[in-house]
Parts: sequence; C-alpha cells; structure tokens
Amino acid sequence: MMLFDRKIISLVTLLMSLFYQSGFAQQLEYGPLSTNPSLQRTIKKQTGLTIDSMFVFSTDTLQLPLFDDFSSNKFQTYTPNLSDPSVTNILYHQLTDPVTLLPLDTGITYTNQQTFKRIFNLETGTFVDSNFNSVLVSVADLTNYPVQFEQLSLFPPFYLFDSINGTTVNTTDTVWLTNPPYYQDSARVFFQSVTDQSKYWIDESVYLNNRFAIDPRSIGVATFDGLDGNGNPYQYGSISPNYADALTSKTIDLSNFDASDSIYLSFLYQPQGFGDEPEDGDSLVVEFYQANNANWERVWSVAGSPTHSFKAVTIPVLNSNYFTNGFKFRFRNYGSLAGALDHFHVDYIHLRNLSFFNDTLFKDFAFSYPSTSLLKTYTSVPWDHYQNSTVNRMSDSLEVKVHNGSLLPENYQNGQVNVLYNGNSEGAYVLQGFNLAEGNINFQPRTTHQSFHNLTSGYQFDKTKTGNQQVFEVKSAASAQFPNFGANDSTLFYQSFYNYYSYDDGTAEAAFGPTGAQSRLAIGYNAYEADSILGVSICFVPSVNDVSDKLFLLTIWADDNGQPGTVLYEDDVFYPRSPISGYGENYFQSYYLVDTMRLPVPERFYVGWRQLDPQRLNAGLDRNTNSSGEIFYSVDGGDSWLTSPFSGSAMIRPIFSTRLNNVLGIEEKLNEDRFYVYPNPASEILHVNVVNSEKFEGTILNIFGKVVKQTLSAEIEIRDLAAGTYFLSSPCFKGKVLKFIKQ
Repeated sequence: MMLFDRKIISLVTLLMSLFYQSGFAQQLEYGPLSTNPSLQRTIKKQTGLTIDSMFVFSTDTLQLPLFDDFSSNKFQTYTPNLSDPSVTNILYHQLTDPVTLLPLDTGITYTNQQTFKRIFNLETGTFVDSNFNSVLVSVADLTNYPVQFEQLSLFPPFYLFDSINGTTVNTTDTVWLTNPPYYQDSARVFFQSVTDQSKYWIDESVYLNNRFAIDPRSIGVATFDGLDGNGNPYQYGSISPNYADALTSKTIDLSNFDASDSIYLSFLYQPQGFGDEPEDGDSLVVEFYQANNANWERVWSVAGSPTHSFKAVTIPVLNSNYFTNGFKFRFRNYGSLAGALDHFHVDYIHLRNLSFFNDTLFKDFAFSYPSTSLLKTYTSVPWDHYQNSTVNRMSDSLEVKVHNGSLLPENYQNGQVNVLYNGNSEGAYVLQGFNLAEGNINFQPRTTHQSFHNLTSGYQFDKTKTGNQQVFEVKSAASAQFPNFGANDSTLFYQSFYNYYSYDDGTAEAAFGPTGAQSRLAIGYNAYEADSILGVSICFVPSVNDVSDKLFLLTIWADDNGQPGTVLYEDDVFYPRSPISGYGENYFQSYYLVDTMRLPVPERFYVGWRQLDPQRLNAGLDRNTNSSGEIFYSVDGGDSWLTSPFSGSAMIRPIFSTRLNNVLGIEEKLNEDRFYVYPNPASEILHVNVVNSEKFEGTILNIFGKVVKQTLSAEIEIRDLAAGTYFLSSPCFKGKVLKFIKQ
C-alpha cells in the first residue's frame, strides 16, 4: 500500500479508479464558499481559559448626521495600549467574602463536596463522623467578561481522621483532596477608551468589499453572510439557521431631538449579488436600541430572495424611547451559520435629521467597481513575455461602470486613467465623457452606465524597465457636474507583472469544478510567446464539503482546433495531488511539475487536472471577470469537451520559466535524475532511460496490480504483452512508477 497525504490507497484500488466511471452525475458546477479567504488572518491563540490581561474598549458617541457609502473603512479598530492615559484596570479575584467583598487569602482552597472529621474507636471497632460546616464564598467566573459572581456553600478541602483507645486520643491524620476545584486566583482586566469620530461601527463581522454585489451604486458594500470577522463559519456543518453577522453603530446622541425633527435612517440593500441566494426563511433585519430599558426593537426586515438591483429603504425614528444620548441601530442577518451563504449587501447608510421619507439623499456620482487590468485579456502576464512582445497588448475595451445617483440628467465630463511607477507619473488616458455616458448627451438619472474604452493608441507600460518583475499603480477618476462624495469617484489598482498569466482579479466569489471520477478541467491560454512551463498555481477555496483529501493529476494539454488536445504532461498516477486551500487572503498554491522540470509549450495550451474522485474540487471562481470561454471540462475521458455554462474566470494560473525563477529558488534538477520510458506507446521493445542501465531491474504490472513480467534489462521485450496500459516499477526509480501503453 502507498500513502498519499491523509489518504491510503491500495495499488489495485488506485489502478481501478483510473477506469471507473462514477455513478455521480458528471457536470461542471459551482457553489458557495465555506470561508472567506479575504478575511482570514492569523489569530493569537489563547494561553489559558482566563480573561487575565483582557482589554475592554469603550467607544465615543457620535452626532448627526451619519453617512457611510463603504468606499472607505469606517469600522472602529481596537489596539491595546497600556501607555494610553485613558487606560484603567480592575483586578478580579476568584474567591471573595460575600459580605465584605474582600478577596480571600492567597493559597486558600475549597471543595463543593461535604468533608468531615472521623473518629475511630479501636476498642469497639466503630467510628463517628462530624461534618465540617460550610463556608459561604462568592466565586467569580474568570473565563468570561463581564465577570459573573455566584455565592456557593463550600467546604474545607481535607478530611481529619482520629482514633481513640479507651480514653487515649492518638495523633490526628489529615488527608487533603488532590486538586480541589475552588482556589484563589485573579485576573486583571484593562479598560481603554477609543475616540474616533470618523469610525461608525463597533463590530467587524460583516465583509467590507467591492466585488460581491451586482452593479452597486458606488465602490464598496457591507456583505452579510454566515462567516465571522475572521472569514470562518460561525458553526461548521450547522443545518439550523440563526443570527449571524451584525453591523452595529456606536452610540448616537439624540437627546436634543424628538419626533418632530424628522430623523430618518435610509439605506440600500441587495440579496445574493454574486454570492449565495438567501432563502425565503432567511432575512435581513434592522433594529433600534432603547437605552432606557436596554432593549433592541426590530423596526424593519426583509425575507431572502433571488438577486435584484439595489432597493432603497427609509425608516423614520419616532419612538420617544430612542431620543436619548445612548441611541444605536444595527443590521443583522438571519440565515445559515455554516459558510459564505445567504448573502445580503448593504450600502449608503444614512442617518440624518430635517429630512423626509422620500429623501434618500443618494445623489452621488461614483464608480461601481474598480478596474482590474489595462491589459487586453489578462490581469497579469510574465514581465519578460511582455517585454519581448512586439504587439500592442493594451486593452482595446477597458470596461468602466459609473452610476449617476442624481434624480436629474447630468452633464457628462471626461474621466482619466493615470499610470504611476514608484510614485511618478508614467502616462495617462482620457476616458471620453460621451463614451462614459454610453453615447448620451447626459448621464441618465439613477442609472448605471457601462462603457468600454480603447487604450491601444496611447501609453504602453515601459518595456525598457529592468528587473524580473514590475508593478505599476493605476488611478482612475470620473465625475459629474454636481457636488458628490469624492471618495468614490476615483479608483486604484496595481498592474503586476510576475511569472504567470491570469484572467482573474485575485478574489473568489464562488467555488467550481467538474464532478465525476476521471473528469477533466482545462483552462486555455494564449501566451505572448512559446516558452516553458514550470507548474500551475491554483486557488482552491473551502466550500461546504471538505475535499482536501481528494486526488487529482496535474495535466497540461496542447491545442486541438480551439479545445484541449494531446496531453503534454500529466502527473504520475502514483503521485497525485490534493487541493490545498491554505490560510490567507485568496491563497494560491503552486503545483510544480515533477522534478521541477520545464515543459516547452506552444503559444496556445491548456492547464488543469484529471481528478480521481467524483467530488467537485472547488477551484476559485472570480465572478467579476469573465473568461468562461476558456474554461473547458470533459466528463467522458477527454473524448469531448464542453465550455463553462456560467460566467466567471478560473483562478488557475500557468507559471512560466522566466528570469524570476532564481529569485523564487526554482532550479532544474540534473538530467541523470530523470526516469522515463520510450517509445510510449510501444509495440515490441520498451527502452528505459536510467543512469546505470547495466544494474537495472524492473517489474511490470497490469491495471489490476498483477505482476506480468520481471526484467533485468533496460531494454524490455514486450511483444508477448496484450495491448493495454501497464506500469513499470524499479528500485532505481526512487519510489516512482512509470506508465506505458502497449500497442
């Protein structure tokens, strides 16, 4: 038997899996994420079950108005700082006197079981027990804050044993309990005030992003789902819905207002977007806080549904209990706790006075999304490929989406794209206003305009720059002729050139892949030049089902009239790979070819896998770019290929052999470490390439794992073998097994 990571596969089972067609329905499918790679970060592990050294933060109070379009981060950050003059502390003791509230002595212990003194009468063989009196103790729970106290009747943690013989009392023996459950301990809790009027939200469980909503009215939304602030499910495998994310405001001073001041909360919301559709039993909820009775009151909710454009909601603040200096409001979602499921997106939250019901105050002009690339087709290409190219590679159709939030038509203005390198301007493009407005004289009211811009006649990234890689800063700006929120009428991204090609923007909105054993997934690429591939970088993302122990063979194909053709490379079946999702922001795992070999490929090629298990392997799918025409899959052994039925870009990137290799520490192994057979397929003689052919010994197995031939020669006579697939093993292969076909 051979061990592959956490999965043990017998030789026969593994060989049979090569030809077994699964009973699963075989298709290409996509699904939700179970974690959010964009939120995942390293969490400091607890050193013990105690609140000792915990910081408790109190926030400042806000004044009206409050507005957040989520184009910037308005979430309060909490940084412990012992040197802050506002820091105070309280030392809590686990055991205190319930009357004086003073701590009991250090080292004192108690038990909750009755203890006693026992006296043996040696003359009569009898004994008498005298129970110890209980002691009332106030016991603190030092594992949670706020600290809760409970008064318990406890006992001394020992037994006394005496014996008497007539009138003589012998020496008393004391038997102490081992590890009595109640002992004196302490925990110091620090209290710190944070003051920042530019930060509105006290929690961080929602996901601030610019990719999950469909046609948002500005860059940035707050997304609610079943993941916590660290990008992990609230409850793995949960099938029961409950409240998940919360977006809670700081306290807001409404003490000088009343119902006549026309205070309204307004916002935009959208279910699903590019995420998971919330069911009818799921909901998005808004609650107002009554400080006088410490009660949250639901004032609005909406059930889950398929996605639609953003809708506006306006809620009046009327109840007299709200008009205090402790008013707060919050959004919560009710749905699955098991992953990135049941999405709602919220934008343009606005709390203000002297307003009216229809005054949503969304008169703004903004980009809907940031741009992702100025290149045609790709978001990144190898730097030396770009340098060597004699063709203009700039985009001839840069997509720009802007939204006019005004109730009126607004005159268009030209926009601009600026390219900077190390902070210095390199070049610029004009975004023609007429084009931004889709050929209209004005930006139409309450309309998202989609336009495409040809950049081929202007600036090109400077090919004379030296180095193994380059990164350029790209800033875009566009506006209309009325005052608007300046933070979202510009965008920024970085155009990177490393050693790979990519279609995606680096963020996964879904997981996808074919189903069925022996299914193939292939992503087509047109490289700027023929070169050698070192490997493939894949962003596997956790989804609802764990597939980290499933197996696949990394595969590279040549082109055959626009679809995958001849296999140029495939992993040895005895050394398959497993999906590695890693931990971090949209983590890409690099899978290098065996022995870090360099595989020459033509300009048109395909990279992907052949999977040995029927389950979907969950590659990341970027829903904000679309190269679905380059996503191919086969469920019939590669005899026929289909293209993706849904839009998006596969987060699967070919890694090329470039000048960056030495920086990355990638070295080609010596040729004498290569083992292969030729010709393959063979009909009469099979030659084995090894360093010392005179000492070669090998064993040939059929597809059922049965030994059919043994040899001491590197030239193997195979005329007597039936046509089919065989495997050759040898001690000099260093654990590897070679596959060949007998014609």
